[in-house]
Amino acid sequence: MKQTGSVVSKYGLEDSGLTGLAAAHWNHQDKELYDEALRLNEGIATEKGPLAVTTGVHTGRSALDKFIVRDADTEDTIWWDNNKGIDRTHFETLRADFLEHAQGKEMYVQDLFGGADPTYRINVRVVTEFAWHALFIRYLLRRPELSELAEFQPELTIINLPSFRADPERHGVRSETVIAVDLSNGLVLIGGSEYAGETKKSVFGVLNYFLPAKGVLPMHCSANVGQNDDSALFFGLSGTGKTTLSSDASRTLVGDDEHGWSDDGIFNFEGGCYAKTIRLSAEAEPEIYATTQRWGSVLENVVIDPDTNLPDFDDGSLTENARVAYPMHFIPNASETGMAPNPKNIIMLTADAFGVLPPIAKLTPSQAMYHFLSGYTAKVAGTEKGVAGTQATFSTCFGAPFMPRHPSVYGNLLRDLISRHDATCWLVNTGWTGGAYGTGSRMPIKATRALLNAALNGQLADAEMRTDPFFGFQVPLTLDGIDDKLLTPRETWADKAAYDEQAAKLVGMFSENFRKFEAYVDAEVNATAPSAA
Repeated sequence: MKQTGSVVSKYGLEDSGLTGLAAAHWNHQDKELYDEALRLNEGIATEKGPLAVTTGVHTGRSALDKFIVRDADTEDTIWWDNNKGIDRTHFETLRADFLEHAQGKEMYVQDLFGGADPTYRINVRVVTEFAWHALFIRYLLRRPELSELAEFQPELTIINLPSFRADPERHGVRSETVIAVDLSNGLVLIGGSEYAGETKKSVFGVLNYFLPAKGVLPMHCSANVGQNDDSALFFGLSGTGKTTLSSDASRTLVGDDEHGWSDDGIFNFEGGCYAKTIRLSAEAEPEIYATTQRWGSVLENVVIDPDTNLPDFDDGSLTENARVAYPMHFIPNASETGMAPNPKNIIMLTADAFGVLPPIAKLTPSQAMYHFLSGYTAKVAGTEKGVAGTQATFSTCFGAPFMPRHPSVYGNLLRDLISRHDATCWLVNTGWTGGAYGTGSRMPIKATRALLNAALNGQLADAEMRTDPFFGFQVPLTLDGIDDKLLTPRETWADKAAYDEQAAKLVGMFSENFRKFEAYVDAEVNATAPSAA
């Protein structure tokens, strides 16, 4: 097997059973991978230099095709209600067929770190048949120094073969697409999908499994830090403003998607960003937009105007999930270390389309655990395929698809860390006010930013508060520059009885969703449940 590249690990691919390759392009740098992707016609170079690629049928994660090997190590530790199992026999057959499929192929290998904190990071070896996949994951994970590569030994190996097609009967899976995770042996097999996000989220899922046992909370959140080392976490599902609100020119961006929280502080799992680009504008998100105009960024499923060779971010004909991937240093105010002190503030973002929740509310540690386990937001028609009207969405821990352990494991860790480090928790509603979606209006972004800044700078710490009659959390009564009515949602509704009815309906949704967690949390957390009485 021919090995090419300026840095070659002393550990061969034979450790993973990959033999008989035509070539292994090992730890190529950015330009080498960019040029290889063009040579192989995997994408095109756009006018300003980004590499534009498409991913075929799969323009997002194939969650129904993800499986975890069910064995003695995982039987009692995996949340099987949320994760599909594959038996050892089927996995070993799949693994053998993967290795045979790779015979004679040119493969691209990247040795990378998952996690900025050396105490908790894992060594990840990614092997893929696409050069642009190697470039993507080189951006999204953390790149070792040359001296660190000399002694690199993988703890997790990911083999990504988009051209492989699984056989459901032979391999015990659902379709020709497969993401199979062997936690006992540190191996992930990805086949039948060209969507690069599968590799990124596979690393996240593995960290979500191993870190809690070390007292570290893995989190699907963004993070930033102010000049006084006052770091903040931002939890939120898609469409709640997680990336937008954490991107603040006055604060340093630690990361935009995945972090760990230990007693030593917070740390980014990644070394880059993977931002949505649909309807991206230079005015609303200038830092992210700028990355789409420079050489080296990867534009995934972004429509390129054939006349100008420039991206058209308003065209969602390929997918609403169009994205740009880039290394963290493309953002001017990004942290070089990816690490920050223990957070002083924790922000849980929700886009409440029912128009019930206030724009900001202060949570106790037990309330924070309740809302963390709930992971509430709401979707409206047109934001996602199949969504009609207004739909409540509950994604536990703000990232249920990536949670291999039971949510109570993460919730208890969160509450313990909040208590030990005296973090203040806030629920911020970026959704609707003055009525539900279709009647009310979207929460003014100016008001959201003003309230968020007041929370982060301590202005709300001593503010006069009221107790919300439905949810029991504390809500500020006033803030300079903010209409007082906005802080009391019921006052923004013309029909007060309709508000009460809508609030009772939302309380019922929360209660119904939380029933599955009641047996796993203590009486104090259960006592924080909202009430329509």
